Amino acid sequence: MAKKSGLSAEDVDNLRSQLDGGTQPLVWFTAAAVGMEAGRSAKLLAFTEPEEGDFIQVRPTGSKDEMSFSPAELTLEKPPPRKKPAAPPPAPPQPPRETEILHPYVPEAPVKPAAPKPKPAPAVVAEPPPAKPARKPSAKGATPEVTVTLVSAGEGEWTVEVLQGTRRTVRPTPVSPAAVAQAAKLLTPEVAEIVEGVLNAARAQQLARVEQLRAELEAAQKALEDLGA
Repeated sequence: MAKKSGLSAEDVDNLRSQLDGGTQPLVWFTAAAVGMEAGRSAKLLAFTEPEEGDFIQVRPTGSKDEMSFSPAELTLEKPPPRKKPAAPPPAPPQPPRETEILHPYVPEAPVKPAAPKPKPAPAVVAEPPPAKPARKPSAKGATPEVTVTLVSAGEGEWTVEVLQGTRRTVRPTPVSPAAVAQAAKLLTPEVAEIVEGVLNAARAQQLARVEQLRAELEAAQKALEDLGA
């Protein structure tokens, strides 16, 4: 029988039930998981809607990042523990070394030392100049990752922030709701729908505020008329 790989629809329903019950179950990565070692565990966090593509959010063990994967990249089967490598066999004992036979010491006849020869003058050798260290290749061609973040501050106010790598190049800057709506229409329909919902809620809030101010203005105008103004 072929070994099960990935999460089935029944597995996904079971995991969703555990999440609804307040439990964050463990799952393991399969060999199909991109950028992850097969057999590594992760904690299940949430399911995104709709259930298409990478809709399962997990946090790998030993990491603080939240990542999304597809059912084919995760499994409920815990991998077996890795076997420890067998210890190498002990080295065979070495044969005993043969005892060396020491010859009796016979002193040599003293030799008259010869007269020392004059030492020649040392030759002057020009040392080559030190070589210059090789320059490291420039990293100008590398493009840093750019992150653009739109934040709704409530009551129809929006700000935009830009990060290049870990450096903040644009601090939170106010932008008009009309510019946000126009930019969202150029992105995916899902993004445009979410932004439109936030803008509609802000419009309704502002309209209610206008009606309240209009009623207060009418009451103040009537009070002024009663005073004979």
